[in-house]
Amino acid sequence: MNTTEKISKEVKGFHEDIEKWFHGQEKDQDSLYEKLLSGFAPDFTMVNGNDDIISLSAFAEWLPGVYGKFPERRIILENIEITHTESHGLASYIEIQITGDATTRRQSSAVFLVNEEKAVWLHLIEHWI
Repeated sequence: MNTTEKISKEVKGFHEDIEKWFHGQEKDQDSLYEKLLSGFAPDFTMVNGNDDIISLSAFAEWLPGVYGKFPERRIILENIEITHTESHGLASYIEIQITGDATTRRQSSAVFLVNEEKAVWLHLIEHWI
């Protein structure tokens, strides 16, 4: 698998898994929790659409509180663009979340560390659009 494929797989796979998490219908919640967190570098940080800076530990603490909280939420990704070197990558994409009648859109840019096995999230910036 080349670098672009690793990054694309991680972006798409994470969003599929977080959607499952929001739905709350997984038989093995602990395995899904570990899978979600396994894609992040230990020093991962995120700047969300509200300009809050979130660490990996804060994200990990937030996850249990939203398990099953949005059983009908859908997440759609658009316009995924990936550039990379051998060991780093940048993915830019639009994330759309639809919950009932409410739709939110954000432009996301994520930096990845890439190794022989996979790409891991290092930094994510989201802006409301």
